[in-house]
Amino acid sequence: MTSPHDDVPQPPTWAAPAGTGTPPPPEHVPQPGPAAPPQPPPPPSGWGQQPPGGYGSWGPAAPPPPGVAWRPQALQPGIIPLRPLGMGEIYDGAFRAVRANPRVMFGLAALVVTLAVTIQSIIQWYVTGLVAPQLSDLSSEVDPSGQMGFAEQLGSSAGLLISTPVTALATTILTGLLIVSVSRSVLGQVATVGEVLRSWRVWLVVGFTFLSGVAVLVVASVLTTGVVLLAVNDQIGPAVLLGLAGGFAFVVAAVWFSTRTLLVPPALMLEGKKFWPTVARAWRLTRGSFWRLFGIYLLTSILAGIIAQIIVFPATLIAQLVLRDPTATSFGSFVVIGIANVIASTLSTTFVSSVVALLYIDVRMRREGLDVELARAAESAA
Repeated sequence: MTSPHDDVPQPPTWAAPAGTGTPPPPEHVPQPGPAAPPQPPPPPSGWGQQPPGGYGSWGPAAPPPPGVAWRPQALQPGIIPLRPLGMGEIYDGAFRAVRANPRVMFGLAALVVTLAVTIQSIIQWYVTGLVAPQLSDLSSEVDPSGQMGFAEQLGSSAGLLISTPVTALATTILTGLLIVSVSRSVLGQVATVGEVLRSWRVWLVVGFTFLSGVAVLVVASVLTTGVVLLAVNDQIGPAVLLGLAGGFAFVVAAVWFSTRTLLVPPALMLEGKKFWPTVARAWRLTRGSFWRLFGIYLLTSILAGIIAQIIVFPATLIAQLVLRDPTATSFGSFVVIGIANVIASTLSTTFVSSVVALLYIDVRMRREGLDVELARAAESAA
């Protein structure tokens, strides 16, 4: 093993040859001078170049010399370091994205969510008042006194089901718009509200979400139809078996499909290519990263759900206890719960969208060396 001192010239040593006397002194013996200070080893050859097979793991193309632990610091022009990310860095980057551009990440998000929740609450309140009287006869057997508000709750559920597409559309649009802001924040840039709103490719995200929803609905309808037909024909055992096995398979397939298409929205927003080639490319990007994407997205969804319940649950209690509305179906209850839903949806949508955008960037840095391209773009913009 060598050390930095091995490269410093050493004075020659002299010894008498075997069987001879003392040799004459040399004409000139170099005198040892002060030792040169140790120099750090040069960067290993190939550093910063894409190794064969891509950036599956972060490191140089060739291993550094033995005993040398030298590694350059990753460039960080924005919210994340330009290298493959850990889960904690992804979550930290999601919060940094909000602080880097609060006008878009919180202001625009709150505006879109407020509009969607307002429309949803009006539809739900109207449908509740329209449907509840029609269900009074049906609910009389379960709730003869009407104190439980069974008819109102059924009407509210029907209204929520009818108005759900409104919030789903708004959330999809908002997710696409926020991805643009996060991608700019990675380079240390700030996207304005106007620039984000001009991102027409968000409609590609809406189209993909619609097609995915239709596909899931068709599969669920076929499964439900099969169970109903077996039950109508007195095939109770096969109907139960199909319902249990088919339901389990449906959930597994839905989770698998959702994970494999998780990177489609950011790819559609950021790559600027045609629809189907981009969808196919995003599908390929998830190959080999399924469990990592699934685990991080599942944890993110759980955290977002907890955050939402922390905000919505107290609002529901206020509507039931303070406003004395046990069923939480009055207009005042809809207002209180609607405000809570605006706050909860804004926070959860912003957080989840930021994580998805950073997962897309992380996968591309690992597989394609996107960190090199981003570093060049950051240096060019500096």
